[in-house]
Amino acid sequence: MTTKEKQASAIYLILATLFITSLVVSNLIFQKFFYWEPFGWYRFEISAGILPYPITFLITDTISEIYGKKKANQVVIVGIFASVFSMGIILLANYVPALANSPVDDVTFSKVFGLSPLGVLASMLAYLTAQFVDIRIYHFWKTYTKGKHLWLRNNFSTFTSQFIDTSLVVGLLCFFNVLPWSSFTALVISGFLFKAIIAIIDTPILYAIVFYLKKKFHLNVNDEIKSLKL
Repeated sequence: MTTKEKQASAIYLILATLFITSLVVSNLIFQKFFYWEPFGWYRFEISAGILPYPITFLITDTISEIYGKKKANQVVIVGIFASVFSMGIILLANYVPALANSPVDDVTFSKVFGLSPLGVLASMLAYLTAQFVDIRIYHFWKTYTKGKHLWLRNNFSTFTSQFIDTSLVVGLLCFFNVLPWSSFTALVISGFLFKAIIAIIDTPILYAIVFYLKKKFHLNVNDEIKSLKL
């Protein structure tokens, strides 16, 4: 393996690590909801789990652009296993009894993490659908534009996939009685608008990352790194 291939592999692993960490953390903190009023005229009511979630789409778009569709799908699948494995550990921790002098008792632990498995199930179903839709749409526009107009494929793929993800995850949480159906519309609108705003904000970040990596690995407009054997 050449020096460039080693560097490309290392960067891919860093991106995959950030992706998996963001995904797992979003599943752990989803039960906290907060509001945000950035414009004064609209009040976002959103789950804290949304905070790291846009990072996952930024990373899959970066991997799609530099390493190709196969590597992006690979990261998505690995993320599923990481999430399921983390929930298995939480279920075990929730099952074992706490000591009398434990700083966190059984009731508190169960209240904070007890719904995580349902959250992960809802998140995984929505996540699978949204991420694969995101990657497919991204590569459709990349092929159609012959590698040009990065902003177009980044935002079109993210807007579509984020709407699917938000609608599915909120709908499933309502179905499992984690959330009331009365909050469905407000949470979907707030969640999607928040993600759309973040997607627009992170477009320059994607441009900077892609510019740096393409320059580093001497890639032309529509080139991808195909030689990684990870």
